[in-house]
Amino acid sequence: MKQRLLTPGPTPVPEETLLELAKPMIFHRTAEFRAMLGEVLADLQQIFVTKNPVIPLTSSGSGALEAALANSVPAGGKVICLIAGRFGERWKNIAKAFGIEAVVVTVPYGQAVQPSQLEAALAEHSDAIAVCSTLSETSTGVGHDVAVFGKIVAKTAAILIVDAVSGLGAMECRTDEWNIDINCTGSQKALMMPPGLAFLSVSDKAWQTIEKNPNPRTFYFDLKKAKKNLETNDTPYTPAHTLIRAMRVSTKKILAEGMEAIWARQSKYAAAARAGLQALGLELFAAQPNTALTVVKMPANIDSTVLLTKLEKQFGLKLANGQDTLKGKIIRLAHMGYIDQFDILAAISGVEIALAEMGHPVELGKGLTAAQRVFAAR
Repeated sequence: MKQRLLTPGPTPVPEETLLELAKPMIFHRTAEFRAMLGEVLADLQQIFVTKNPVIPLTSSGSGALEAALANSVPAGGKVICLIAGRFGERWKNIAKAFGIEAVVVTVPYGQAVQPSQLEAALAEHSDAIAVCSTLSETSTGVGHDVAVFGKIVAKTAAILIVDAVSGLGAMECRTDEWNIDINCTGSQKALMMPPGLAFLSVSDKAWQTIEKNPNPRTFYFDLKKAKKNLETNDTPYTPAHTLIRAMRVSTKKILAEGMEAIWARQSKYAAAARAGLQALGLELFAAQPNTALTVVKMPANIDSTVLLTKLEKQFGLKLANGQDTLKGKIIRLAHMGYIDQFDILAAISGVEIALAEMGHPVELGKGLTAAQRVFAAR
């Protein structure tokens, strides 16, 4: 049975990228590796849509989030955390771990933080050093209007830090134009790589904020040290250099298609997934859905854990469950990275059959037809 990985991370990796990982080991302190790293980081600047330096880290995306906060905000400093789900809550938890005061702007799961809420928080907390947001809230499928957030924060002394771990490469994201000061992502989502690498783009405004924090509570994630090493296309500590070598293949594949084309394709994938699942009588969970994944509620008599088990065992389809209080109540279908339209059609077809077998009234083929019509439209 063919296995289809349709979770919001890890995501499928192109065969040519995987083959790169099978090559013999190389030493990382060489001119060969430094040239390779420089090439990958230059490619990533195009993917981030930034002229700012991109800092590589050997970690998951959460390492980039920790580095962003630990370097820019001292203990006792204040940040505003925009929380619309579990990954918005991660900003609050990282702040707590570093003794940073977190002012939370929270909305119910499935909703998006609105620009007016950010404006109110900044007006009340003008001493906030940073605002932390998600681009794609992976736990709920919500997309935030980061372009508007950037305009609001740019008028203040605060910096805007964005968790774009599941959004970058799957959603429109223009780092410089949108005034994102620190933009964080990970390798295992839309960048079509295994886990193990994280990247941050850092603006001049963010570097100024980092310089005001002379003794950041970090060692391995010291961004000033990382920036200094980038002058020679190097890293302070041992990098995941085999992953970086493989990443060169994936970034070239991304840039060959082009960011504008990818954003347009992702929008069509998301529209098809939404149309197909809604045609089955399933309700979207996100009030403001993004283009990286589609999240739907389960009918009252359907446990998503049971449904997802059926999909995997019977059809080789691996979708994601809800997390924490949402477990058993939603399913999450990712359509980012190395995914094509037939993966989405396969997922919808499998959900149709599984729902019918579980007693949910389904007209077989209705969801599939709805999705196909989106793909067929020009």
